[in-house]
Amino acid sequence: MVVRTQKYKLQPGTYIRSGLENVIREQWWVFLIALGIMSGTFFIKTLWFVIGATVALALYFLFWVIQFYGITQREENRLIFEPLTYEITSRQIIAQVSAKQGIPIAWDQIKRARRGKNYFLLSVSKAHLIYLPHNIFSSLHETKFVEILLRRKGLLK
Repeated sequence: MVVRTQKYKLQPGTYIRSGLENVIREQWWVFLIALGIMSGTFFIKTLWFVIGATVALALYFLFWVIQFYGITQREENRLIFEPLTYEITSRQIIAQVSAKQGIPIAWDQIKRARRGKNYFLLSVSKAHLIYLPHNIFSSLHETKFVEILLRRKGLLK
């Protein structure tokens, strides 16, 4: 079965928010490092451990905010934010700008997938995300097919 979606334009705000959520889910252990540094206060009675870890954690997330915001501003990445139609099959996903221009993405390039309340988020890398809201599918049957396909590929748990 081939699922063809409606045209969808990814908004930069949605991309930045989804990217930050993805980084937090992938790198949750950064919080443990910050807590470990903060626990130095129990051994040496000073607040500098807490201040230092908090500043380092804030700078770390500021780094990622700047990265995702920078991607939205670069000319090379404008294609991500153009109206695209997706063609999803069991072999690949094709992001189509027009009927003749498309970018094939093989399923083995996708690292993981996540299903939100109203969307699918496919992670190709930390910064390359494919955001598929449910409203771009023609029917509930197509949404269920994509979910089953993601489960079969081992991307969705």
